[in-house]
Amino acid sequence: MEPQQTIESRLPPITPNDPVQWMRANLFSSWFNSILTVLCLLFIYKVATGAWVWATGTAQWEVLSVNLYQFFIGRYPIDQAARLWGVTTLLSLLSGLSWGIWGRFSRGVAIFVGAVPVALLALLPIALMDKVWILAIGATVFAGFFAGQKLKPVVGNWLFAIWLLSFPLLIWLIGGGIGLRVVPDNLWNGLLLTVLMAVGGIFLSFPLGVLLALGRQSTMPIFRWFSTIYIEVVRGLPLIGILFMAQVMFPLLLPPGVEVSRVIRAVMGFVLFSAAYLAENVRGGLQAIPRGQIEAAKALGLNVVQTVLLIVLPQALKAVIPAIVGQFIGLFKDTSLVAIVGLVDLMGVCRTILAQPDYIGRYAEVYLFAALIYWIFCYSMSLGSRKLEKSLASSS
Repeated sequence: MEPQQTIESRLPPITPNDPVQWMRANLFSSWFNSILTVLCLLFIYKVATGAWVWATGTAQWEVLSVNLYQFFIGRYPIDQAARLWGVTTLLSLLSGLSWGIWGRFSRGVAIFVGAVPVALLALLPIALMDKVWILAIGATVFAGFFAGQKLKPVVGNWLFAIWLLSFPLLIWLIGGGIGLRVVPDNLWNGLLLTVLMAVGGIFLSFPLGVLLALGRQSTMPIFRWFSTIYIEVVRGLPLIGILFMAQVMFPLLLPPGVEVSRVIRAVMGFVLFSAAYLAENVRGGLQAIPRGQIEAAKALGLNVVQTVLLIVLPQALKAVIPAIVGQFIGLFKDTSLVAIVGLVDLMGVCRTILAQPDYIGRYAEVYLFAALIYWIFCYSMSLGSRKLEKSLASSS
């Protein structure tokens, strides 16, 4: 019979539920921690009060309200903006469909998805019709979620293909042609261009990265050598160099009279660059699969293709979801580099606005707004990846 003191020492510590007890245990447990807590509170107070005074008295927020449409669409014709709302609605529907198929209903995600349109309606000085569109987009996300739950057995295996097939439709809606007024790609600016390149880069680089990872693991020398050389060469080049090659050198390889949009060439550069890094992330997941999984698949009579598609690849992708989503978040932020090759994305619009005589020196207001936009998109991807991990963990 062990002494009572020995048994109690092995028990896990009890976490205090009372806020006062928690503060005593974590913030004021000793004189040194108490001093650090007081200093940190004073620092937070000074920063918060300074930020509040600046935001309510010094900042000139009219730079945002006056140039709001420039942030979102740049020089895109205002009379054609309904097509962009259609693009946004389509992306919202696909996002909601993905949420319904790959995830599950979460109160936190639902509050976040619902809070963003409400915040936009309350804060943005936009026209009434634009507010109606924002409400419709929020409703479309939820409609896509419930449709995804109902159609999961039918659409689940084809969702990624649907995303890929939607990209030409997005380009047609934005650029026009075949019944729509043509809008040159030099007018595709602002957040519109950032989201377009990010969506295109993510959904086109993913299958290429998976193929390169499988090729590097292949037993056939020609596929293994090609994949290895491609990955190592591309990873040894800076992204800006690849973007310059896509904009300057690629047109020289085309036949006379054949032209490719500058935006498409930029997307191609992002795809080629991101696929190399994505391939290494996927290869790490492939190497984590035990050999017994492959042997068990062979024992069941599955061929090589069935083993890879049904057994190995799903487990490998599940293991590297954080790395893949981190790569996609980095790709979204790297789209700001297109300003160096003559395209005007969200950050390019910020620089254009700051060059106006009326708004010279308004760096904090403009860049804080841009940072908020980037954070919303990046946090949405991070939040979606965490919910997908939990959903896959509970279903396995």
